[in-house]
Amino acid sequence: MRRSRTEVGRWRMLRQQQRRRTRWLESQSRRNLRIYAIRKSSINHQRNSLLFAIHDR
Repeated sequence: MRRSRTEVGRWRMLRQQQRRRTRWLESQSRRNLRIYAIRKSSINHQRNSLLFAIHDR
C-alpha cells in the first residue's frame, strides 16, 4: 500500500520525536547516575574520616 507524501512526512516526524525523547531520557539517567555516584563517594568519604578520627584516639 502506497502512502501519501504528507503521511510519510508525519510518520518521519513522529519517529524523530521518539528518538529525541529516548536520547534525552538516556542523557538524563546518565546525569543522575553521575550525581548519585558523587554523592555516594562523598558520604563514604565522610564515614571513613569519622571512623579514622574515632580510631586515632
